[in-house]
Amino acid sequence: MTAVIHASLTARRRVRELDALASGEQPDLIVVGGGVTGAGVALDAAARGLSVALLEAHDLAFGTSRFSSKLVHGGLRYLAHGHVRLARESAIERDILMRRTAPHLTRPMGQLFPRYASTSPRDHALTATGLAAGDALRRLARTPSSLLPRPRTVQAAEALALVPGLRETGLRGGLLAFDGALTDDARLVIALARTAAGLGARILTRVRALEVTAHRVRARDELTGEEIELRARQVINAAGVWSGGLVPSVRLRPSRGSHLVLDARSTGIGEAALMVPVPGELNRFVFLLPQPGGTVYLGLTDEPLDGEADDVTEVPDTDVDFLLDVASRVLDVALTRDDVRGSFAGLRPLLDTPGGRTADLSREHAVLTDASTGVVTVVGGKLTTYRVMAADAVDAAVSAAGLAAPASRTARLPLVGAASRAALTTVDAPRRLVGKYGTEAPRVAALGDVDPELARPLFEGCATTAAEVVWAVRHEGALDVEDVLQRRTRIGLVPEDAEAARPVVADLVERSLRGLD
Repeated sequence: MTAVIHASLTARRRVRELDALASGEQPDLIVVGGGVTGAGVALDAAARGLSVALLEAHDLAFGTSRFSSKLVHGGLRYLAHGHVRLARESAIERDILMRRTAPHLTRPMGQLFPRYASTSPRDHALTATGLAAGDALRRLARTPSSLLPRPRTVQAAEALALVPGLRETGLRGGLLAFDGALTDDARLVIALARTAAGLGARILTRVRALEVTAHRVRARDELTGEEIELRARQVINAAGVWSGGLVPSVRLRPSRGSHLVLDARSTGIGEAALMVPVPGELNRFVFLLPQPGGTVYLGLTDEPLDGEADDVTEVPDTDVDFLLDVASRVLDVALTRDDVRGSFAGLRPLLDTPGGRTADLSREHAVLTDASTGVVTVVGGKLTTYRVMAADAVDAAVSAAGLAAPASRTARLPLVGAASRAALTTVDAPRRLVGKYGTEAPRVAALGDVDPELARPLFEGCATTAAEVVWAVRHEGALDVEDVLQRRTRIGLVPEDAEAARPVVADLVERSLRGLD
């Protein structure tokens, strides 16, 4: 595994590169949208030797890409819906993420499917069959069982050891399977953007696209209010659920995926995730996913969005009640609203098709070229398959603009901080930092070695240090307090923690930005 060129995203670099574009510099591609798909498009294009600029109205990973379940799916649910091609693609992309491009940001996660006396033999057999099919996909993708072990049956005692908070009454054991998980979805987007920047891409946050055509973007610098006109040989719309606002011919049916943030101690969740079947549904589960730092994410809903998509989607009370009720069916202690420390919801940009529930719509992506404007739009898909979406979008843009470019090479391009799993174990830094920064972890830790004040946690009981805030501003493109709290550290997922950290973070961000001037 070879190292990428390191690149820092800073406020100073943003000003310089935006000025160059506003002054008439014309890249091959302009990408609108700074989520996982847009950042993936920028990296794919830059890796092919194309010049590219990415425009994001807010911050990297501002929308859906920071509100996922943090899973790297192997395609099990897609198989259940008969989407074999998508399931195979997902398993292959999971392998690429976990073994080649981002081992530092991914980890295997055990998933327990408990079996109770009330579990019907049919449902248990369906789950077992599905897991066996998922394991066949793992083998097809050549993911070794040393990384993702084969599924197996467990007895009741082992099930309780894996998930101590399980309801013991009627427990007959269960099935244990393994899938991939991200340390942090927002950090994946940041790594993609920084890797692209290291290859020459211009990553421009706080630049809102107001109007797009195939070769032009009318935009506004959200920091100054100035409107600018930017030109490129081809524009790609990767704005997710907001794509239709730029290209009206793109018709989507967004669905809301709500999650609750719980304390691991109150749920009794250990290292393994707990998969709870939704009553009355086939192959649909609510899950409790353990996270680094002692929290658990409880999700996932799949409800159609009513009205227009807001910048940040709130979790309605109905979703809170649904998730708590389903999860409590298999826990020893029933969950209540008092157990909820935070919540978040992402919007899936599903292609509109007649009839049916959003839960039944295909998760396949599409690359569309608008007949009137010539803009290439990429929509649909899943976080796990972002790389394929990006490659297809760049292929379409290259063809539309008559550009000369080689085939995608991102399948073997490690992201900034990446190394083999064996090499990551030798990185001389705290394991928590290695899980967030990979091979860059010693550089983050060194900030605290030079200045002991930066080695201190942001508040009592918080693992995040002041050094991580400084690093976010100096290298990861953070421009204000919310960028740090919500997307570089994820402290913001628990509002109480965000408020405790805010004064210290505000001071650190201000001083760090001043040091870059």
